[in-house]
Amino acid sequence: MTRPAAPARRRFLRAALTGSSVLGITVSLAACASPMFPFMPSHYTFSQQQVQEAVQRKFPYQRTVSQVFEVALSNPVVGMLPDANRVQVKLDVRFASPFLQQPVDGVFTLSSELAYDVASRSVILKSPSVDNVSVSGQAQAYTQQINAAAALLATQLLTNYPIYTFKPEQLQFAGVSYEPGTITILTNGIRVQIVEK
Repeated sequence: MTRPAAPARRRFLRAALTGSSVLGITVSLAACASPMFPFMPSHYTFSQQQVQEAVQRKFPYQRTVSQVFEVALSNPVVGMLPDANRVQVKLDVRFASPFLQQPVDGVFTLSSELAYDVASRSVILKSPSVDNVSVSGQAQAYTQQINAAAALLATQLLTNYPIYTFKPEQLQFAGVSYEPGTITILTNGIRVQIVEK
């Protein structure tokens, strides 16, 4: 009678060990599942340097404005204006005109709010405006015309310009679509909220 009991006991122990090893594998796979699959963050943050690199691709830029001014823009420097929730771009500017004895150098500063463009999946510059145009010498007599030329250039050059484009997989997870929500300017970057569509 002891003999039949021994194989039964072995079978029970084998089944118990097999069950626990399967359970162990299942638990370890479950523990690995979260790092193996992407998760949907509540926001994305991209740095001031990323914005700088995106804006820099647009320059140098030269244009004749109103058939009067040759305007050359170069060396963009991006800054963050968190209090106004805007991005600022400072540019070196050179004006040449028949009205000026020689080309004049100055500094051109504009700022812009940001918006999300659904069609391109991009965060774009929206409604940029000229904050300041600083020129010296004889060009000051033409400040009004220079400001108008700068404003026209800002509108033509940077309106709807993409500074960050999302990859499709950044806005999809487990069959659910997401989209950017509130865009917040930080002191050293930009935070974009991600919400379910």
